[in-house]
Amino acid sequence: MLKVALGQFAVSRVWEENAQVCEDLMRRASEAGAGLLILPEGILARDITDPQIVLKAAQPLDGPFVSRLLAASRGSRLATMFCVHVPTGDGRVWNTLVTLRDGEIISEYRKLHLYDAFNMKESTNVTPGDQIPPLLEIDGLKIGLMTCYDVRFPEMARRLALDGADLLALPAAWVRGSLKENHWEVLVTARALENTCYIAATGECGERNIGRSMVVDPLGVVTASAGEGPALVLTEIDPERLAHARKVLPVLANRRFAAPELA
Repeated sequence: MLKVALGQFAVSRVWEENAQVCEDLMRRASEAGAGLLILPEGILARDITDPQIVLKAAQPLDGPFVSRLLAASRGSRLATMFCVHVPTGDGRVWNTLVTLRDGEIISEYRKLHLYDAFNMKESTNVTPGDQIPPLLEIDGLKIGLMTCYDVRFPEMARRLALDGADLLALPAAWVRGSLKENHWEVLVTARALENTCYIAATGECGERNIGRSMVVDPLGVVTASAGEGPALVLTEIDPERLAHARKVLPVLANRRFAAPELA
């Protein structure tokens, strides 16, 4: 059994303030017995009036922000997952999902699908990744990594499920808009149900983004959720529920298509 925490908050434009919020959420999640804490996407800085903030605020993984959270993670079994913008070296950035545990970076994933939709263009400043992330194992469960807009691409979730994922982790910053809350709920639930996986999706809240963090089980049941404000939500990932879902709904075994490959 893995206890998962979703740490939802509104990101400020000052990285030190965001680091302090993360440290507090890490402490509270650890005290609650969580083995995994999922924070939102883009937590270095947010300023809806400055489209260049991702470039101005970007830091390398050995920079002060991640170093501070690494220090906070030492001596704890808690794994903490979040997305930050990391300089590529050519004036652009990668949107990088990082997982920390006990003072070490244990996984990195560069976002594959960039948010060039709904009159926004993430690719203006961000370079896409070029690799499907390997699974991360925590407390005996295998975790597939995705970031925000990735959830709109069922091929990615299916590939991670076929690779063996029990849980899909999804840090996000889901932008407000007409019916966008509905899109979020439908897509997160669909990715869980169609792959008989758990999915734990943490959204940033605040002026621009919806929050609405949620965990959905392999049969499409929402087991935990948050509203529009800051929150720490906890729930358990149950291997028995996973095994039951895959027995009564063997979609992975019944499929007729090969595993998706990255183009």
